[in-house]
Amino acid sequence: MLTSQRKQLILQKLAAEGQVLSKMLSEEFNVSEDTIRRDLRELSAEGRLQRVHGGALPASAATVTFSERKNLRLDAKRAIAKRAAALIEPGQVVMIDGGTTTAELITFLPHSLQLTVVTHSPSIALGLADHPLIEVIMIGGRLFRHSLVAVGAAAIENVSRVRADIFFMGVTGIHAEAGLSTGDYEESCIKRAFAGRAAETVVMASPEKINAASAWVIGDLGLINTMVVEGDTEAHLLTPFSTKGITVIKA
Repeated sequence: MLTSQRKQLILQKLAAEGQVLSKMLSEEFNVSEDTIRRDLRELSAEGRLQRVHGGALPASAATVTFSERKNLRLDAKRAIAKRAAALIEPGQVVMIDGGTTTAELITFLPHSLQLTVVTHSPSIALGLADHPLIEVIMIGGRLFRHSLVAVGAAAIENVSRVRADIFFMGVTGIHAEAGLSTGDYEESCIKRAFAGRAAETVVMASPEKINAASAWVIGDLGLINTMVVEGDTEAHLLTPFSTKGITVIKA
């Protein structure tokens, strides 16, 4: 079997099963584990998968630039955002992460809604500027241009002084075993800090993020309480999350 054929079969198996293990692939293709690890390393370098200890997971499609992500699965993001917005109650302190799905979330907040929003995203803050009853608290720091959010030690210090009712977290991958992940180290740190200061954390998971993983781990699934997903997401994809005690809401 040619290397290219074996790699294609690995990707097909990964798409069908949600993960692959080096040892099992070695036995299936009758090659050494070193050969499989080389295949996985090369596929990872091409952005086709995310290597983890002992094997690989699907790579998230949500790690491209903000402008490219903006129109990725837009209908799904809008449906998810609309359902997530219904979780917000008047008078709450709400933390909103940066991202393309959270950008849709704020479009569903009525102008009559009174609450406080804490965000490290300039675009989220600007999007709420015409909501007279929403007080916006901006978390400052170094601008991470890829996601248009503030990151760094100063940002995390400011987050530590907030107690919020709910945090809407953006991720590039959510996986039952690999947990929550994103494409940048400093982003993973501030997302973890936000989650630690909220009574409830909600992940809005558009289809390309479910059972996918990125390089930087935010934390395990214990960080979150709720997932909001597209209405036609297949049940077998969601069962591993609900069995871990996460409330799964279909949009």
